[in-house]
Parts: sequence; C-alpha cells; structure tokens
Amino acid sequence: MKQNIHPKTNLINVTCACGNSFETISTAAEMKVEVCSECHPFFTGTQRFVDTTGRVERFKAKLETQKKVAEAVAATKKAKKEPKAKTESKAE
Repeated sequence: MKQNIHPKTNLINVTCACGNSFETISTAAEMKVEVCSECHPFFTGTQRFVDTTGRVERFKAKLETQKKVAEAVAATKKAKKEPKAKTESKAE
C-alpha cells in the first residue's frame, strides 16, 4: 500500500443558514449549508419554500442580463466606429 495518498480529514463545524451548527468529519476546512435537519420541511413537518426561484428561472434571468450587457457593448462599439467612417469620407 502507498503511504500518504489519502486526504487529511478534520473535525469541522457545519453551519446552516437557519443558525444551527453541528460537527462532522470532512476534508474541507469549513462547510456552510442552506438546509439542515433542524430546518428542512421533511424533518420539521412544516411547509415552507426552501428556494423561491428554481435553477431554470435563475439561469434564464442570468441569460437575459448577459444579453442586455452584450447589446449595450455592441451599441457602444458601433457608436465609436460611426464617427470615424464619417471623417474618413470627408478626407477623400
């Protein structure tokens, strides 16, 4: 067997968004989670929204903002090129 091929494990403190924390063993230095057994609806029996927007909605929103930024950049590039074309035609 090779020596020292496994990562080092540490006793770390996991912190949830609800404020709950607990200890576990992991290779990471620290861990932060959004949902734990203290606040998850399955364990608590209460109904609440864990994530108001899904992954698809967040992706679509990000895509729309990227398109708007790309259009703005293209418009500024086009605006910068147009005055040069007008001055070149006057020189001829």
